[in-house]
Amino acid sequence: MAKSDTSHHDERIANMVFGSILPHYINKVEKKGRTQEEMYAVMEWLTGYDKAQVLAHAENKTNFRDFFAGCTLNPNAHLITGVICGYRVEEITNETTRNSRYLDKLIDELARGKKMESILRKPK
Repeated sequence: MAKSDTSHHDERIANMVFGSILPHYINKVEKKGRTQEEMYAVMEWLTGYDKAQVLAHAENKTNFRDFFAGCTLNPNAHLITGVICGYRVEEITNETTRNSRYLDKLIDELARGKKMESILRKPK
């Protein structure tokens, strides 16, 4: 059963440096035969940041709180559902934690071979 209370690690996630996680995302998708360009397209869909902006955040050591505070979250992000890291993303109440889990979920789906059209959710 998925958990929904993330309060015990919300602050830790908010303070994590985005640039320290980006290489893990790249490694994950490339190990599964996907490209960095697909990964950046997924990130742009979620955050509105293009590749150059994502790389600038990584280089500037932006934490997840500021990374997501400065983005324009896709209006369809709420369509991202399911479990990631043991948490049902749609039940996470902390905005930064939920947004970081949205990103984790999309990267996971990309690495698992899901089609881009499915990853980039559109309302029905």
